[in-house]
Amino acid sequence: MSSPASQPDAARHLERAVGLAVANVADGGGPFGAVVVMPDGRTFDGVNRVTRDNDPTAHAEVVAIRRAAAETADFDLHGAVLYASCEPCPLCLAAALWARVGAVHFAADRRDAAAAGFDDAVFYEYFDGADRSLMPVAHVDLAGSGRPFEAWAAFAGRIEY
Repeated sequence: MSSPASQPDAARHLERAVGLAVANVADGGGPFGAVVVMPDGRTFDGVNRVTRDNDPTAHAEVVAIRRAAAETADFDLHGAVLYASCEPCPLCLAAALWARVGAVHFAADRRDAAAAGFDDAVFYEYFDGADRSLMPVAHVDLAGSGRPFEAWAAFAGRIEY
C-alpha cells in the first residue's frame, strides 16, 4: 500500500483535478477530472469523455488510469494515488482496484454529484444487492464454460494479473 499523501500534495493534486473538470465543462465535456500520481512523481490527467467519445466507460478516473498504464507500459499501478474531482463511482473504484492503485482521494462527494444531476445512488444500491431489477444478471449453466480458464492455465506465455 502506498503511504498516505501529504495534505499539501493532496490539495495540490485535487486542485488540478477540479481545474481539469471545470475546463472540461467549458470544452463541452462532463464536470469530472482526475489525476494519477505515480510513486516517482509522474502525473497523468484524465477528464470525462463519455459524451465526446460516446463511451460510457470514459469517466475521468478511467481515462487517467488508462493514460498512466499506457504511458508507463504497465497495467499494474501499484503505489500510485488517484485524485478525483468527485467521489469515484463504482466503475471508477473498480478500475482503480484492478489497476492496483494504492489510494484514492476525492474532492466533491456523491451527494454533490447527485445535486448536479449525476446520481449514482441506484448503482451503489445495485451493488449492495438492494434492487437487482435495474439490470438482471443470471448465471447460465453451460457445458464447457471453463474452457477459457483451462486454455489460460495451459498457456505458457500468459502474463498474470
